[in-house]
Amino acid sequence: MTDSGSWVSLFSGGKDSSWALYRALAEGLNVSHLLTVHPGEDSYMYHVPETRLAGLAAESIGIDLVEVDPGDLDAADVDDAGAQGDRELEPLEAALVELDAGLDGDLAGVTAGAVESEFQTSRIRGMCDRLGIDLFAPLWQRDPRELADEMLDAGFEIRIVQVAARGLDESWLGRTLDADALAELTALNEEYGVHVLGEGGEFETLVTDGPHMDRPIELEYETVWEGTRGHIRVTDARLGE
Repeated sequence: MTDSGSWVSLFSGGKDSSWALYRALAEGLNVSHLLTVHPGEDSYMYHVPETRLAGLAAESIGIDLVEVDPGDLDAADVDDAGAQGDRELEPLEAALVELDAGLDGDLAGVTAGAVESEFQTSRIRGMCDRLGIDLFAPLWQRDPRELADEMLDAGFEIRIVQVAARGLDESWLGRTLDADALAELTALNEEYGVHVLGEGGEFETLVTDGPHMDRPIELEYETVWEGTRGHIRVTDARLGE
């Protein structure tokens, strides 16, 4: 894998894509842009909640953000998940082609935060093959608990912004993913099979501070609970000092 040319970080503001970006920067990759897809209400390929906060994160990180808004992807009720995943990838691929055309040098590759999802990773890898670029996926098939510990040890401040799994109640919304939370998630993994990193949509996150960020994201929010799942609704967000 080469560090020549420009890299684009597929970025939602969540912990996994943020860690992929952080590791890319640590490896010396020239990340010239972040790219966020705003998928609407539901998606097979993309992180959904609070992607609009990616702009604040990008400002704190100091890397230009490209935002792709394909409108609602109609993912709530589909017969063919594979075909849906392929369709959802099209606006991302088109945005990368357009971005590549405007770069001073070549597009070398993209970073992605996939941990275990072959559904997502195989499609991103196929896209990279079509575009003739590399894929940097430093979380791929790593031990989830080791990854979580590495994120906390590095100084990532991670907020849980959505939950949808047995054992995760409203008290988890807005909670910081710290050592105590990880211990509870490990117990919930043993009892219910909840993934320690929330892979598969059990929970979603937002990184509000980290070593790659100049200023923390400060949030005001309310919680929305829908019986067995819920999310935070951000009412105000800003960069702190």
